[in-house]
Amino acid sequence: MTAADQPSQLARHGGDDVDVPHRPGDQGSAEPKRRKPRDKPLVMVITGQGKGKSTSAFGMLLRSWARGYRCGVFQFVKSGKWKVGEARAAQALGGIDWEKMGDGWSWLSRDLDESADLAREGWAEVKRAIAAERYEFLLLDEITYPIKWGWIEVDDVVATLRDRPGFQHVVITGRDAAPELLELADLVSEVTKVKHPMDAGIRAQQGIEW
Repeated sequence: MTAADQPSQLARHGGDDVDVPHRPGDQGSAEPKRRKPRDKPLVMVITGQGKGKSTSAFGMLLRSWARGYRCGVFQFVKSGKWKVGEARAAQALGGIDWEKMGDGWSWLSRDLDESADLAREGWAEVKRAIAAERYEFLLLDEITYPIKWGWIEVDDVVATLRDRPGFQHVVITGRDAAPELLELADLVSEVTKVKHPMDAGIRAQQGIEW
């Protein structure tokens, strides 16, 4: 039997009423007419002391982009001065909005009042984006830190995400996620450190950390 004679993957899995594997050009849940009853907008929290929280979230970002979602990233700690590898990749792919509203590593900032103002301004923009249903996949990278420091009210974050309109997946990353966020979330993953190169004196490296 030649490859041309073999039944298609779609036929083997049941015909036109299934969507696994996806047809070429299928945009998944980003295309409203293709949504299934199982498709629900999720709040996802990736927290913990280990490395890989943002990395995991960026993997979901790529999946969403590949399915045609309107994607947005808001980074709450790294500033525009940081040449983040993921941001360069997103720019090359196109169709991903990427905002950096921090002023560098905020715990090293010389002006914490300014850092707090930047975080609050960034959160205000996120709220506007959510109200406008600007994105179907929204990544709030390292937002747990300004929440922990009291710069952004956790109750406001919870209410905004709980009452968000339409179909909007939201991913939150960062250490020490507030209990209120964990309670709200549909998915919570904790990244645990077992070993890290810094323990052996190996500094952060381009292409690995950023």
